[in-house]
Amino acid sequence: MLIHSASQVLTISGGPQVHPNFGHLGIIHDGAVLIQGESIGAVGATDALLKKYPQEPRIDARGMVVMPGLVDPHTHLVWAGDRAAEFEQRLEGKSYMEILSAGGGINATVQATRCADFDTLYQQTRQHADACFNTGTTTLEAKTGYGLQIDQEIKQLSVLAALADSHPLDICPTFLGAHAIPPEFSDDPSAYAREVADDMLPQVKRWWTQEFPEKSLPFVDVFCEEGAFDIHQSRHILGQAKKLGFPLKIHADEFKNIGGAALAARMGAVSADHLVKTSAADMSALAQAGTIAVSLPCTPFGLAEREYTPAREIVKAGCVLALASDLNPGTAWCGNMQFAIALACRTMRLTPAEAIAAATINAAAAVQMDKQIGSIEAGKQADILILNVSDYRHVAYRFGNNLVATIIKKGKQYIPPWQSQ
Repeated sequence: MLIHSASQVLTISGGPQVHPNFGHLGIIHDGAVLIQGESIGAVGATDALLKKYPQEPRIDARGMVVMPGLVDPHTHLVWAGDRAAEFEQRLEGKSYMEILSAGGGINATVQATRCADFDTLYQQTRQHADACFNTGTTTLEAKTGYGLQIDQEIKQLSVLAALADSHPLDICPTFLGAHAIPPEFSDDPSAYAREVADDMLPQVKRWWTQEFPEKSLPFVDVFCEEGAFDIHQSRHILGQAKKLGFPLKIHADEFKNIGGAALAARMGAVSADHLVKTSAADMSALAQAGTIAVSLPCTPFGLAEREYTPAREIVKAGCVLALASDLNPGTAWCGNMQFAIALACRTMRLTPAEAIAAATINAAAAVQMDKQIGSIEAGKQADILILNVSDYRHVAYRFGNNLVATIIKKGKQYIPPWQSQ
């Protein structure tokens, strides 16, 4: 098919963006995109492509924006239940860590997820995925971490694998057995950290390679934070994961800087996520290591906090900055990357162009898929959005709406609201 007569085609070509090229959208006015099968065949001016491909079936963009599908590189897509009561507790003054230490927070979702059978968990996860897809996310990362037992963690990986086979979304799985200390290990957190590193990780690798021999290993992530996994435990878990061949991620510096970002840089992690309390020295280390800095603005917003990722400083340090939603049941039940873009502009002073680059090509790099997705270039996967606006700045300017008129995923057309079966 040939998409034509777009007011702006945002190509965002050239790979992950760093300062001073961060926010270069490569706009083609009155642009067109040729799709051949699941891939992009050509990009250019409408007149030129209509003349060159006169027999192609056409989609008239009617003066709307055409851009790459959004990429969400940090979600907790698979869980059961909700934590609405905790939202009210936070409004009454209790902190996230106070709720967690009292048995709430992540552990409350762990109990609900452990009790849910596969079908129940699959159906709820499918609904989350539909909501993300309908607002323009065409690829997302999805973590386990609400089982904290090997059979429960594998159950979540199985749900994600089943969903990936039946849903248009590309889903990049992450094993997050080190999400929290489960109640049964509350008296000996180090014992649980050792269990994740020395027992769970080898079992996950054996199971994954037997079930999906043709697929790459999932990412391995650790919540490196005071009240979760300390720097020594995190180093051991990530070190074992690296020996086993897993690509690495880390939750770091969300509430306190206990060395998580620096650890990510030393270990060559693909990304370090949150980064609210990250120091200038750590930013420089991330830049030198090539570790993607992933900001999650929906989380401090969801917690009603005033401090966000210091994005401008991170960009100036030479890091590749990406945006993600942090979709989860406790702090950010929002998988709408359009809202993450709007929030990033208001709270972290990104320009609309920078925020869009952070949510497309840079986010693709955070899941090691920037060679396949994240931009509109010949040869890449045809993951494309047509937005019901004539100027890309409306994505950041407006909020609380869905601007997606049409989704093209691997060359196939979807019209929101779309629902998987």
